[in-house]
Amino acid sequence: MYQQFYQRFLTANKGKQHFACHSHHYWPDVSRDAMLEYWDDSARLVDDKWRYIFAEKVPQTQQLIADILHLPQPEQIVFAPNTHELVMRLLSCFDLRQPLKILTTDSEFHSFSRQVKRLAEYDNVQLDIIPTEPFASFEQRFSQAASQQQYQLIFCSQVFFNSGFAISDLTAFVSRLSAVSEAMIVIDGYHGFMALPTDLSAIAERVFYLAGSYKYAGGGEGCCFMAVPLGSLERPLYTGWFAEFGTLAAEKSATVLYSEDGYRFAGATMDFSALYRLNAVLRLFKQQGISVGRIHQYVQQLQQVFLHKLDALQHPRLNSASLLAQDLNQHGHFLTFRCGTPAEVAELAAQLKRAGIETDYRGDRLRFGFALYHNSADYDLSCLAG
Repeated sequence: MYQQFYQRFLTANKGKQHFACHSHHYWPDVSRDAMLEYWDDSARLVDDKWRYIFAEKVPQTQQLIADILHLPQPEQIVFAPNTHELVMRLLSCFDLRQPLKILTTDSEFHSFSRQVKRLAEYDNVQLDIIPTEPFASFEQRFSQAASQQQYQLIFCSQVFFNSGFAISDLTAFVSRLSAVSEAMIVIDGYHGFMALPTDLSAIAERVFYLAGSYKYAGGGEGCCFMAVPLGSLERPLYTGWFAEFGTLAAEKSATVLYSEDGYRFAGATMDFSALYRLNAVLRLFKQQGISVGRIHQYVQQLQQVFLHKLDALQHPRLNSASLLAQDLNQHGHFLTFRCGTPAEVAELAAQLKRAGIETDYRGDRLRFGFALYHNSADYDLSCLAG
């Protein structure tokens, strides 16, 4: 049905069943044309390409993302090559000479968890980590923890990368946190963007939302973004020339100036070919009427077919009973199975790979991702048969 948009990647990987799309997503064919467009624009405009990119490509891409996330001010979206750069810019808003309290979970992606654990080696930094399991009580436990101390930063994923468990109602979740804490609230939406229907309109003035193009947006690596609350006055210490791009021609000030919109969190020179790719993919989906809701419904159908076929095989370790988060209505676009020791999981992943089934695993967890370019009729899991 949707495979027509991914012919180049599908042809290049013929004979493989790609279940690692939550990590390395195939790119639609339009992304290749976008790469060439970036090259042609660079050749045509040379140094003038920066003004063209910031006047045309950036606002267009901001609007496409804002439409998807129901953000009222597209100009509050800032781009960077990766989310780690944006995380560091957020952390640099705080005076690290003063006490800093951070509340987060035990299931955040490595670019954040590694960084704050390193930061917590300083005596003045307190890092409180709330377990996501048991999932049924997580949101209540996290909100309760937020109310018990005066945190400066609260950081939590929309969909947890190591389980697939998703926050049931992001607006309600952020609103509860906001009611009990004045902290900077940051949501890592990388596994939610272009996967789960997300409406940030009611919390746009309270939450920083991070995501990017490498996973479900299908634009590849190199283009991440952050939605910045309107009226944000933070002055990140870690800052680059893009953060005052519109004032470069003005007389220099003794004070470091910042953009009045989301670009106050911008960095410096980056390769915008990734933004061109993301722009092309989002325009394709818009033209084809492929909404996030439509994508999510299709993926949920794929997951149900997959689980039905898997259960028919009666594999001793890989089955519905070993599915980590059981409620698919509160779930991302990948299924995570806890099926044995890390060594057993690695062996199982290797067995699948020999059969042309691409997955990935972390410790005792094996993950299967699903995407628009899948056709459930092609699923062949017979290598798991006893």
